[in-house]
Amino acid sequence: MALRHAVLAALLDGEYSGYQLAKAFDVGVANFWHALPQQLYAELAKLEKEGLVAGRQVIQETRPNKRLFHVTDAGRAELEEFAAAVAKPSFIRDDLLVKVQVADRIGTASVIEQLEERASAAEAKIELLGKLLHQLRGDTDEEDFLRRGERIGPYLTCLRGLDFEQGHRDWCLRIATVLRERRTTHAER
Repeated sequence: MALRHAVLAALLDGEYSGYQLAKAFDVGVANFWHALPQQLYAELAKLEKEGLVAGRQVIQETRPNKRLFHVTDAGRAELEEFAAAVAKPSFIRDDLLVKVQVADRIGTASVIEQLEERASAAEAKIELLGKLLHQLRGDTDEEDFLRRGERIGPYLTCLRGLDFEQGHRDWCLRIATVLRERRTTHAER
């Protein structure tokens, strides 16, 4: 997947300025695609040049003018083609895993600390995702929303993000405990 598809997907929900897109991206799309705001602005410019999004100038009296972007018919066609293509398998690429890989050959104190920091960050994201899921479905029961909700794509990707963060938190806490216990056991020998 290219950043272009993630940007087009985010713009399907409406017309956004670059700033609004970055905010929407940070909350929703970031569950499956990370991008810096400057990457989003550059991608918007490319997409507009290719005719996949269109922008319009909005005059503001008390603030600088802004451009709002929306997906064009060509952009929708690009997304349909992307959706029809076979998805590549995903993989993990994480520097913390390299540190855990060598933990029994180096000191583990900093690795344990990093695992606990990651678990804490995952816990904060779990809370944020829970709030976002509730916001997306409102007062509707989840199963009912999944059967009858008008737009469930963002909800489904948010569920995947929640599952990922919960699994990541649990793994980090477990591995930190294993390393801590091994350090204690080896110190007793």
